[in-house]
Amino acid sequence: MADLKGRILAGKILVQPKEAEEKTVSGIIIPDSAKEKPQVGTVVLAGAAKADEPMEVKIGDTVFYGKYSGTELNIDGVDYLLMSQTDVMYIL
Repeated sequence: MADLKGRILAGKILVQPKEAEEKTVSGIIIPDSAKEKPQVGTVVLAGAAKADEPMEVKIGDTVFYGKYSGTELNIDGVDYLLMSQTDVMYIL
C-alpha cells in the first residue's frame, strides 16, 4: 500500500481492489479479456463522517462493493476506486 498524500471528502472512501484471479482452481489460465472485475478491496483512505451519516468504514477494512461502484483512479501507477461508503455492501 502506497503512502498517499491528500484528503478524501466526507462520506467517501478510497479502495484498492483485490487483484483479479489469474487462473481457476483447476489450473486453467484466465485470459485478460475474460477476467471479471473484482468486487472486493481494502480501504486505504477514508473521509470524515457526514453530519447525518456516521463513518462506519475505516482504513484497513476489507470491503465488498457493487459491480459498477466507484470511479476508477490511477495514482502513482496503482489502481484505486473512489466511492461513497454507501456503495459498500459488506465489511469483513
